Amino acid sequence: MFRRSVVTDGTAAGQGPDAEHYNGKEVGIKKKSKVPGVMITQFMETLPEGKSHPDFTRKPIALTIQEGKFAFFKAIVTGDPQPTVTWSRNNGDVSDTSRYQPKYDPNSNEHTFEMPNVMAEQADTYKCFAVNEYGQAMVTVVLNVIEVGFKKAKATQQAAEATDGNFKTVLKRRSKIHPKSEQAEKKEGEIDPKFWELLISADKKEYERICAEFGVTDFRWMLKKLNEIKKEREEEQAEFVRNLSNLKPIQVSADGTASFEIDMDLIDPSSSIYLYKDGEMIPYTKELGDKMKHSLKQVGKKYIFSMRDLMPDDAGLYQLDVEDVNMFSTDFKIPMVDFLVKIQEVKAMEREDAVFECVLSNPFSKILWFGKNLPLEQGDKYDIQVSEDKLIHRLVVKDCMVVDKGIYSACAGIKSCNAWLVVEADKDAQKGKKAARKTTRAGGSGMDVQKIAQEQQAKLEKEREERKEQIKEAAAAAPPPESPPAPTKAPAVAKPKAAKDPEPKKAKEPAAVDPPVVVSNEPEITCGLSDIYAFRGKPAELIVKMNIDSDGAWFKDGEQLNSGAGVNITKDGTSHKLTIQSCRDDDSGLYRFVSGDQSTQGRVTVGDVPEFDPDDLHKFSKPVIIRVGQNAAFKMPFPPQESLLVSWFKDGTEIKDGGGVKIVREPNHSRLLLRDCLRTDTGEIKIQLKNPFGAVEATSQLIVLDRPGPPEGPVETAETTSSIIEIKWKPPKDDGGSAVTNYIIERQLAGQSLWTKLGDVSADRTSFRDRNVTHGKKYNYRIYAENPEGLSDTLETADSIMAGIMILSGPPGAPKVVSASKTCINLTWTPPEDDRGVPIIGYQVEKRKKDTNQWIALNALNEPIEDVNYAVKDITEGTEYEFRVSAINESGSGDPSPPSAMVCAKNPNMRPCFKDPEDFIVVRAGNSARVKICYEAEPPPQITWLKDDEPISPWIHIINTEGMSQLVIPSSKRSDSAIYTIKAKNSVGEAMFDIEVRVTDEPKTPGPVELEQTVQGKVLVSWAPSPDQELDDRLCYMVSQYDSNTRVWKTIADRLFSNTYTANNIFPGIEYHFRIYAKNDMGLSDPSQSPTWGVNSNRVPVTSNGVNSSAVCFERPPSILVPLKVHTPPKGYQLYMTCAVRGCPTPTVSWYLNNVCINSDNNYYITNSFGVCSMYILRVRPKDGGEYKVVAVNSLGKAECSTNLIVRD
Repeated sequence: MFRRSVVTDGTAAGQGPDAEHYNGKEVGIKKKSKVPGVMITQFMETLPEGKSHPDFTRKPIALTIQEGKFAFFKAIVTGDPQPTVTWSRNNGDVSDTSRYQPKYDPNSNEHTFEMPNVMAEQADTYKCFAVNEYGQAMVTVVLNVIEVGFKKAKATQQAAEATDGNFKTVLKRRSKIHPKSEQAEKKEGEIDPKFWELLISADKKEYERICAEFGVTDFRWMLKKLNEIKKEREEEQAEFVRNLSNLKPIQVSADGTASFEIDMDLIDPSSSIYLYKDGEMIPYTKELGDKMKHSLKQVGKKYIFSMRDLMPDDAGLYQLDVEDVNMFSTDFKIPMVDFLVKIQEVKAMEREDAVFECVLSNPFSKILWFGKNLPLEQGDKYDIQVSEDKLIHRLVVKDCMVVDKGIYSACAGIKSCNAWLVVEADKDAQKGKKAARKTTRAGGSGMDVQKIAQEQQAKLEKEREERKEQIKEAAAAAPPPESPPAPTKAPAVAKPKAAKDPEPKKAKEPAAVDPPVVVSNEPEITCGLSDIYAFRGKPAELIVKMNIDSDGAWFKDGEQLNSGAGVNITKDGTSHKLTIQSCRDDDSGLYRFVSGDQSTQGRVTVGDVPEFDPDDLHKFSKPVIIRVGQNAAFKMPFPPQESLLVSWFKDGTEIKDGGGVKIVREPNHSRLLLRDCLRTDTGEIKIQLKNPFGAVEATSQLIVLDRPGPPEGPVETAETTSSIIEIKWKPPKDDGGSAVTNYIIERQLAGQSLWTKLGDVSADRTSFRDRNVTHGKKYNYRIYAENPEGLSDTLETADSIMAGIMILSGPPGAPKVVSASKTCINLTWTPPEDDRGVPIIGYQVEKRKKDTNQWIALNALNEPIEDVNYAVKDITEGTEYEFRVSAINESGSGDPSPPSAMVCAKNPNMRPCFKDPEDFIVVRAGNSARVKICYEAEPPPQITWLKDDEPISPWIHIINTEGMSQLVIPSSKRSDSAIYTIKAKNSVGEAMFDIEVRVTDEPKTPGPVELEQTVQGKVLVSWAPSPDQELDDRLCYMVSQYDSNTRVWKTIADRLFSNTYTANNIFPGIEYHFRIYAKNDMGLSDPSQSPTWGVNSNRVPVTSNGVNSSAVCFERPPSILVPLKVHTPPKGYQLYMTCAVRGCPTPTVSWYLNNVCINSDNNYYITNSFGVCSMYILRVRPKDGGEYKVVAVNSLGKAECSTNLIVRD
């Protein structure tokens, strides 16, 4: 349904299309467009056929752009006639052609509104109108312009407005993080505002990393300050958003783009959203993702910011603001890393592991892996591995299935590479069953990645050493200062609180190799500390070497150490040593040596080699016994330890989590679960605990019980006689984990499908003797091995074994040819004279073509011919064959018979004869006539057609095919009617047949009909002949009669070849009519009508004697002939009420009950038959009582009568 409304254009005065014409109000119809945001007004209710109102198929898209750039909107409109498109803006006009340029491209049907060198004051809401004579379509679009730079004139204007109190217009879009060019010099101890912005939006687990990055160590003060800032920020955000959730930091995707997400429920959906990078506003678009680098996409309440074509300078702090309040901040860091070896395509078999591996140019703790554009994580399906030097990264796709094929990607920073995983189905797997899990791996890079990583590590080490040398050379070449500089931390050392570990001026990397000696007067560390692991109760030493003799201090976890309490500090020239005499757990910590402004540190960890509890070790060593398809579980407790690596092994190969393997690692135990175990999973299971101090192992056994493997073949025949067959086999290679108890033997008669169990034998016997055999028959055997878990697969005999010696039947008699035709040759033969004591099952027939040596069997040995005759149908016409027969018994096919006489596959010679021909054919003139005659003859006869014993005309076509001849007259005429004769003649004889072809048409109507009475009760009917009577000798006539008494037409004569007929039983006082039809093979003609015979046919006209006759009028008003009567029926009885009415013209009769018309009431059955008006009530009800009235009305007047109906109880 359309909603009618008053059309009012919301455009400002003087704007919009045809402002003068549409000024004012006009009635229209609001319609909905398929494109959201388009408003359509239709000017008329019904549009002419083929016409339409304007509509947008592509509407303009909102745009946020930087000042000075080229801005444009595009739209595509439809409508018939072609709409006129105009543009306007809410606050201003667009008449300046230098700033606003509407254009139209007829090829693409695009309307473009261009704004070159866009200015800040052009930011506004724009409208696009499409108008034709049937309607108008309108859409709005917003243009946001980002201002660049500082304009003095505008600043002066804003200052003036600020003086007048209009502060809202003075506000300028600024981020709380200033651009680097505007950042003031940072004071010592001052914290970067970027630190707090990152903490507000970060997860709590990231606090420690962010604090370490910005050098903040006072966590208690940081948390207190952060809570205050968060409270203020939430109050500011509450003015614009109802809810803020699901803040996801910026990440690189598989397609090479970076994005971050935020769920934001805006109070005002029209609120402006701004994006900043390092404090500078960046332009973005909402939908033109391919046109601009940055885009912001909204899906419901989710906002997704993304950027493409990533470059190193895209790193920085990204912030999203609503109006002037920050909602989210995230830091995008781009490490300088590239791929030395990229991942390569992997082709894996089903249920095999696939490996992708790559080598990076710099160490990287974790790269991102993607499969089919979805991020992959460590778990049951995927194993993500990183080498110790963090250069080699691997992705293992476990237990590959066909659905796992696709493109996999590796992303390191902004660099990425991808490759295909192709999974091929296991063709060896049984149909309908799941393939077995494979232990092999496919894929890899095809290179020695370990060697490439070592070379890259050596290259990086060399570059680091070169940088150190350059720094030292630069320091040595620098001119000495005028006065010796005091150490930065010297005052701190001299203070009373010098026991606290001073912060190092710069980090020192542990060096195991002494660098080249550099002559310097300043103390330098030539050999520093490194992390060590000390056994509990054993001594440990920390040694630092200096370049010159200098003093130093030792610190542990920030507290200064002195000799004593198990710690001995000594100095020997330039060597400083700290000795822990007997390591304890509390000796673990971070040790630092400080000498002047030089320092080095190393961590000491005290511990022992992991160990198992003896009781747990004894319990674990017991084997685990399960059945196939069950799960195997292993659990090993151990004391909780730090840096403990737990590994599981099967038969010396490490087991990884995933596929059918589940490994659970808890602080005090580890569990291994193997799901759906197979027999091949049987083996040694080992758990290894490893820490920096050493490793310990525990071993157990997994035994998977299954049904045994099939017995070893082949099956050997030890003995065969006419009554015994003995077979032998070997035990199965795999007993399924439990001993075989017995073997089961089954037998099958060769050629049949039924297997019968013969019996079983114990496991120590590998032979069986079958005594129930028939001489000459062949048998197949199969053997099962059985253990407590079930039956094995079968071992079957390769060939059938015959009982006794093969006895073949003698040859039958030579086949004789009973009859031969081109499609069939019938043979018969006599049984063999000697069947050699073995009953004959049937026969095999073979054929051979003339001039060939190959005999071809016509039936298989397992489909013997049981009779001594056979119809050979696999023959070629005109080819000569000979046949032979072999008798078949239980041993096989015997000697063949002598061949039959050579016989040709052709029909025997025969005189032509016609098969069921038609001798009379009727064809309508103008139609094609087709006479088809089938015949049999050998050899093929010569066919001749004649017309009335004369050759046929050339326009008549003769079509001869094998066994059939056709005569075709394309367009028949009456002159084609004739006797057609077909003659067939061959070397044996000839035959002929006549066909009468009658070409005719529907007959024409007979001439006028005359009636004459010859005697009383009889009338002579005569008529003129039909024009076709002379042309058609089969034309006849049919006479029909009609009388006023019966009022039915009936045929009184048929197939009349004369033009007269005498009608009998003509009675006076009855009118008679006659119809004459011409009739032929095509049907009846139209009738010829006779004059009326009957009542007034012989009346003599009466003269009026000069008296003029006058017309009599029968019209009269209605009158009641018989009125209604009073009725008093009991309740539930039927009632019949009637009256008689007359009038001319026939009046209309209406029935009334208590002055209410009841003609249409279904409770009353009302009829009017020639003026007798009746009303019938099936069962009278109390409410049917009252006054009944009948009213008759015609054009001359009205009559009525009434009565009362009283219903008795």
